[in-house]
Amino acid sequence: MIFYFDFRTWSRMLRLAWREDNPRQRRRLLVTLLVTVPLVSTFHAICFFLDPILFPGLGRTEVRAPVFILGHARSGTTLLHRLMSGDAERFSAFRLYELFFPSLLQKKIIRLAAACDRRWLGGALARRVAAWEERRFGRTRDLHAMGLGEPEEDDGVLTCSCASGSWIVRLPYLGELDFYHVDRRPERIRQRLMGFYKECVRRQLYLNGAGKIHLSKNPIFAGRVESLIEAFPDARIVVPFRNPCETIPSLLKLMQVAWRMRRWSDAEMQRSLSVLAEQSYHTYRYPLEVLARHPETRHALVDYAELVAEPRKTIERVYAELGLPLTREYEAVLGAEQQRARRHETSHAYGLEEFGLREEEIRARLADLFERFHWDAGARLGAGGGRA
Repeated sequence: MIFYFDFRTWSRMLRLAWREDNPRQRRRLLVTLLVTVPLVSTFHAICFFLDPILFPGLGRTEVRAPVFILGHARSGTTLLHRLMSGDAERFSAFRLYELFFPSLLQKKIIRLAAACDRRWLGGALARRVAAWEERRFGRTRDLHAMGLGEPEEDDGVLTCSCASGSWIVRLPYLGELDFYHVDRRPERIRQRLMGFYKECVRRQLYLNGAGKIHLSKNPIFAGRVESLIEAFPDARIVVPFRNPCETIPSLLKLMQVAWRMRRWSDAEMQRSLSVLAEQSYHTYRYPLEVLARHPETRHALVDYAELVAEPRKTIERVYAELGLPLTREYEAVLGAEQQRARRHETSHAYGLEEFGLREEEIRARLADLFERFHWDAGARLGAGGGRA
């Protein structure tokens, strides 16, 4: 398959960048979209084309029964992903740096360079990379821990295709750009996008071990559950749930901080935050609606409170519902993770009133979920500000 590029979204982003009032932001975006993206995407396309020629075994690598963790951001998707990634003998996942290089050839060259650095340079390059990581991610680690070698949301592999939700951080034009509602797109467009994504997953499995299972964590995939099942009929899906009075303002705060770091205007941020808040209700309901239409799809629903209180017990239940046997090695990993997961917290403070949200409206619109997950029985941190 050839490298996928979403020309329609790219041209829309270009128009929005051209209309941007801030001259500095306009120049930066235009350089990115007119110079950086075409050059980098062309390079990726060449490498992507060479992959099956240089690695004939790639065509024999199958993507079998992948596991997708999706749901509202800040609901425990990262914690679940980290816990399940500990089952390293079974699962394969994208690391952050690998998302920037979708081609198998690129990943092989980078791993070879890292091995040479360890053997002949004493890790000099690795130390420089670690210093860059601290400068790049240090300020936001209390909101979302990131590192080039850490498992990360594989929606990022679509960045240079102009099809990743990560573009919203650079262009706060929610309402005019939509990377979330993929299931609403025409079938032909969905199939091209998901077909390319599947090829990226195939390359990662070839790299990490063809017998492994792909493990994905993407909150934005809550808007493409139907497309995932179409592309991966044997997919297994895990959906964590957490009190929306906590998750919605937490997500809005995260995006607000990211946009402020890029010096976007308050008016632009407020418009996008309003769209994102409304989209949150869809994120809570839509995966349940799709799974109800596909009872044959193995899935597990996870209560965030249970995950934090009893991570080992929760993961054991998830594995049972997905039809995955627990190995002795992973049982030992879970035992070690039990205490670490209970200390999972952040200094990220948030409050409903900061974003003009009303607790009564959230409870009314998601009343059945409040009852189902007994959210009223716990502390209501989101009502007046608190800690995730």
